[in-house]
Amino acid sequence: MKACTNTNNALYFSSVPEISEEIWEALNCDKNLYFHRDFLFSIEESNPGVQFAYIVLIDANKKPIAIATLQFVDFYIDDIKNDLEVVLRKIKSIGRKLHLLPKKTPLKILICGNTFVSGEHGVFIKKNQNKKTIIKEVAKAILHFVNSNPILKKEVNFFLIKDFINESLSITDSLKDYNYSPFLVEPNMLLNLKEDWRSFDDYLAALKTKFRVKAKKALQLSATLKTEDVTLENIENLLPEMTALYKKVSSKADFNLGDFNLETYISLKEGLQDNYILKVYFLNGKVVGFMSGIVNQNSLDAHFVGIDYLLNKEYAIYQRMLYDYIEIAIQKRLKYLNFGRTASEIKSSIGAIPQDLTMYIRHKKSIKNRILKLFLQRIEPTPFHQKFPFKKVTANEKR
Repeated sequence: MKACTNTNNALYFSSVPEISEEIWEALNCDKNLYFHRDFLFSIEESNPGVQFAYIVLIDANKKPIAIATLQFVDFYIDDIKNDLEVVLRKIKSIGRKLHLLPKKTPLKILICGNTFVSGEHGVFIKKNQNKKTIIKEVAKAILHFVNSNPILKKEVNFFLIKDFINESLSITDSLKDYNYSPFLVEPNMLLNLKEDWRSFDDYLAALKTKFRVKAKKALQLSATLKTEDVTLENIENLLPEMTALYKKVSSKADFNLGDFNLETYISLKEGLQDNYILKVYFLNGKVVGFMSGIVNQNSLDAHFVGIDYLLNKEYAIYQRMLYDYIEIAIQKRLKYLNFGRTASEIKSSIGAIPQDLTMYIRHKKSIKNRILKLFLQRIEPTPFHQKFPFKKVTANEKR
């Protein structure tokens, strides 16, 4: 995709390698791995079905102060098996009646954010900047980018900026001034790791008896599984089986925007090395599951998994993965374990709590956008039964 002409305060790029070393150094965003050039290029290079673009905002002195990542996704509304399914499914019947959603032509959405991961990974802002001003400038720069490209101007149906935690809403609600409407979808499930957890046994000890028994049963059922770290030496041999298992999971998912090309794992391991976690699960020499995740600052973020559902219940494959994520996070002395969306109830049973994430959306046509705004108010996250597996902390324990 050809980037548009730069403006006084925005530079436009169609690929990570186009962004100069000087800009990356000035932004100093590599500590957040979601804005690390190796991570961004790995996603871009391995997913040709998604179009990418990048906006770098500059100040009056032409110094970079922020970067926004854009992705353009095409899909047919009736074929969605991915990240916006839960959103579009809820507005599909209404949208069809109001002609907001096309029946036969692909729906093209411009997304500011990471297509494949939930969280605030769309805009990086340098320190000591006015974040509200930056968000407004991003909104204007996105509109300029689309309107200056005749093809995009014609094809883009929706603009989506995702995902913001509640603490950010006082800043991001300024997007309402640019005709964006906020709405909630499925929450992110987050586990806060206690400082005194030095081992997985410490985590188990913190559970109420009922949940500790459940965890030990899952570990017992999965004891016959053999695990192996995926490395650059063995990944080529494992990818076909991993891909087949991933497709089984993605076909069931309610929240997963776009099919992920597992070939991306090769470049992610090359660029991020030990900060990218990949593990496979064998049963009698056959791959029956895999898990992936990224260690980003003080958090382990769970990414995609693959599961043989025919064997999942008998061998507790998915539960074993969840406990393995916890053990890895404890071993690395991290503060948070971000499980992402989907399977909220089972994740709450191991201690994760829901974290609301707000998206902002607008239709390109003003009249349809006003109609969309009215009906977005009816969209709510799918309810689930929140579990509370941890023992209550006594006053003595707090001391």
